[in-house]
Amino acid sequence: MRKGLPYFFILPTLIIISIFIYYPAFNSFYLSFFKVSVFGNRKTFVWFDNYIELFSDERFVRSFLFTIVFTVVTVVVSIFLSFFIALLLNQKVPGVRLFRTLIFAPYAVSTAVAGALWGFMLNPVVGHVNYLVARLFGIQVNWITTIPYAAYAVIIAAIWKTLPFNIIFYLAGLQSIPEELVEATKLDGANVWIRTWKLTFPLLSPITYYLVIMSIISAMFQSFAIIDVMTRGGPGDYTTNIIYRIYLDGFRFSKTGLASAESVILFLIMVVVTTVYFKFGRKSVHYQ
Repeated sequence: MRKGLPYFFILPTLIIISIFIYYPAFNSFYLSFFKVSVFGNRKTFVWFDNYIELFSDERFVRSFLFTIVFTVVTVVVSIFLSFFIALLLNQKVPGVRLFRTLIFAPYAVSTAVAGALWGFMLNPVVGHVNYLVARLFGIQVNWITTIPYAAYAVIIAAIWKTLPFNIIFYLAGLQSIPEELVEATKLDGANVWIRTWKLTFPLLSPITYYLVIMSIISAMFQSFAIIDVMTRGGPGDYTTNIIYRIYLDGFRFSKTGLASAESVILFLIMVVVTTVYFKFGRKSVHYQ
């Protein structure tokens, strides 16, 4: 009885995970080999035709490339920018607690609300950003409806939403670095630049290792709301990434087989990225 007690306690969790994660994942993989009718009452087994059709479709290829660009830019910029902001927030200056509170505020905002806020601020008529750009540089930019500014808009919004999460971890890591190490480098004559990139950043490598993975997941899977609210994948398909392409094909165009194949491809991309990162990124992680 005692041996089976742990399994009894985790049984509800296993049931929930199986219903909402394992079964949908298996069903997506299964449906990716079928052509499904609009009403879902007829399925035709087509082997790998859905995958061949996707990579022959220019729209999907553009979505694939935009996903890569969007993910790389969002992750790299958010990681280094959050590290820099965390360094500033770690300084002992008057009002630093207020600054920390304000900088963490976007973390409490949902992704859809973040997209709506940035959509309003980048509005070409009443947006605050356009007002400042017009006053400072004398130009008017249609951020949401113009190429390539629409991509800049969704990337900026995604970075803004990701920053607080990264800053929290970096700030906690900075506060755990022993003062003796910092003082020792100062006595050795190391300047701020050397202390930052030769001491502080390497000591925070476990946090960076974790945040890169979380930022990749966020950029790939949690960017749907921002894109849907701000650009709806436009202009044209310019800001449509794979997760938004899955929504379009699966729900708006009722192409269940193609949408399932796209979800499998997105899953495989994530598996490959995390596997490579775990294998090679772990070598640069230094634990105290």
